[in-house]
Amino acid sequence: MTAPQQFGPARPQTRDDGARAARSAPLPADGHGSRDDSDLLAALLDGMDAALCAFAADGTVTHWNREAERILGWSAQEAVGRQGLAGWAARTADAEDVTERLLSAMSEPGRQVHEFALLTKEGGRVLVRTQLSAVPGADGSPAGAYCAFSEVHTQIDLERSVALSEALFGEAPWGVVLIDADLRPALVNAHAARALRTGRTALLGRPLGELLEQGVEEVESALQHVLAAGAPPAPTELWVTLRDQGNAPPERRCWRSGFLRLASPLAEEPLPLGVAWLFQDVTAARRAEQESARARFRSSQLHRAGRAVAECEDPMEAVALYLDFALAGFADHALVDLLPEPRRAVDGPFALVRAAATPAGTCAAPAGGGLPVPYRDGHPALLAVERCGSVRAASDCTEEWAEHRKWPRETVHALATALRSRGRTVGVVTFLRGPARRPFDRADTAYAEDVASRVAASVDLAGATGG
Repeated sequence: MTAPQQFGPARPQTRDDGARAARSAPLPADGHGSRDDSDLLAALLDGMDAALCAFAADGTVTHWNREAERILGWSAQEAVGRQGLAGWAARTADAEDVTERLLSAMSEPGRQVHEFALLTKEGGRVLVRTQLSAVPGADGSPAGAYCAFSEVHTQIDLERSVALSEALFGEAPWGVVLIDADLRPALVNAHAARALRTGRTALLGRPLGELLEQGVEEVESALQHVLAAGAPPAPTELWVTLRDQGNAPPERRCWRSGFLRLASPLAEEPLPLGVAWLFQDVTAARRAEQESARARFRSSQLHRAGRAVAECEDPMEAVALYLDFALAGFADHALVDLLPEPRRAVDGPFALVRAAATPAGTCAAPAGGGLPVPYRDGHPALLAVERCGSVRAASDCTEEWAEHRKWPRETVHALATALRSRGRTVGVVTFLRGPARRPFDRADTAYAEDVASRVAASVDLAGATGG
């Protein structure tokens, strides 16, 4: 085996075979080979995204592709046939180190990665990252070496992109879902899988409608818009309800979402590969904001009601005003039923008389007529009086549910609160909601009791003044 020679300084050479032959491999020693194979090799080398040059065993440059020409400025005619890189593609001070690394690639197995500075044709320096590997001959001995290289900053950008992708699909604090062009998940990270209450692999390829009970139309519309027009200028908040997964009940969540359209960098024209959907659960914060806004509004309503009631001479007119102000954003109907006589303890049979209803004509029972309302045993209004507290009720999905309780037919949620004043029960106020509203909760009960205390004071004043 002939030992590789030390790469010497550059020496000018004349080339008369053109750029195509300069990029092609030399014909085999036995003379067998075709021009077609040479042309194919030249085309393959020129089509590579990485710069590539190759050296014979004596250090002569045998190949030089277009990407190497783009990075360093030296054409294949100027590069092929030179002895090593010293003096033209590498500074004399750096040539010894570069030569040593190229020689080591011929004598050691495997691939070696190095970084060193090369010279451009204009005299500038470019830091490149190289991959060196020996080229074996027919008998297995080193016949030369090839060097694939790229600018370090380009390689670092690629590594950063890969590292960012790995980090996002690791334990990132945001949910990340890659959606393909068919609007099906193609890749999810652990955070997104937990948010969707499923596994990372079980989610792949499934329609979003199998995961989301409500909000799937909004999500798919956003994905289609991104595929067609690009990412929106700002994140958006989407309310979704997850489907029942085993023992977990349906859950409504608010996800602050951002969308990015993914396109292939290898295509001549940008072709969408899908959409990257990044989201963060902000349900707790949004619900807290909603509760705070609701509390401020209700406090304002009570304040306005108090100012208006101060101008009323008739206490029962004040009752109607309190109900009108309380209904805004709270309920669809309100009823006030009074005991014929205030009681400190309600432990015997009693009847309730309709005193007020808003809006007008809410129920068939006459207001102020002195006739008892025919409530059946177990009615929420009767229970609220007996317990001196509040009772919530919801529809059992039967058409007669509201009619049996003497409420409007569209009622599906009710909240009855006892009217207490000076240690006595004077009646009950009932708030009713239709199907477009949510059920009453604890915050609603507290607000209803606050309204009831003011209504009870007006009712008690009416009784004391003979109103």
